[in-house]
Amino acid sequence: MGEEASRVVMITGGSRGIGRATAYAFAEEGARLVLAHYDPDETAAEETLAVLKSRGIAAESHRVDVSSYPVVTALLNDILDRFGRIDVLVNNAGITRDKILVRMSEEEWDAVIQVNLKSVFNCTQAVLKPMLKQRSGCIVSLSSVVAERGNFGQGNYAASKAGVLGFTRSVAREVASRAIRVNAVAPGFIETDMTAVLPEKVKESFIEQIPLGRMGHPEDVANAVYWLCSDKAAYLTGQVIHVNGGMYM
Repeated sequence: MGEEASRVVMITGGSRGIGRATAYAFAEEGARLVLAHYDPDETAAEETLAVLKSRGIAAESHRVDVSSYPVVTALLNDILDRFGRIDVLVNNAGITRDKILVRMSEEEWDAVIQVNLKSVFNCTQAVLKPMLKQRSGCIVSLSSVVAERGNFGQGNYAASKAGVLGFTRSVAREVASRAIRVNAVAPGFIETDMTAVLPEKVKESFIEQIPLGRMGHPEDVANAVYWLCSDKAAYLTGQVIHVNGGMYM
């Protein structure tokens, strides 16, 4: 696909895990990729960019705090100045600060809501303005299985991810008339840096709840995200696709 025709895709939390796998999925079509991350250093982002550039993909990475409205606005203005459009937004940035509610601090609550939910508002509102003018666009936000079933010690995380679902359905209704589709993907227990730190006994207890008997891979989620942004999902909006091996049905 030529540069003029290739889609401009922004992925938050795009340096590793599900975000990285999603970038690789869009690379197959030759998309122009803008990856946002907030890692302590650039190591993971540089590794991701190296793979993308080895495939001839125009890709760039920015270390930005997507929970900050002014920062997101500045980034999107820069993208529009250089590319003239934005075709796809994947809201993937997320953190955990697990603790049972009676011990959870206000700071731990606020941090998760800011990164997991406020960033979705920030980025979605920013991309909608050009998408409405284009009369086209796809937005996919990452929720979680815990948005539907809850999880011990994750009241803040579950609340943020449930908020993503309500937000997705509402925005989908608002912009469908302009041919903009807004959907969500809710992963289950996926092999990422976030789950790698869990004790083996905790991992085993989760796997026991999964009918398919294994953890998911980042690519399992990325494939669902990419499909939702493809013409094959042209009649889907306001939906949530569960990628969890049957953990929630």
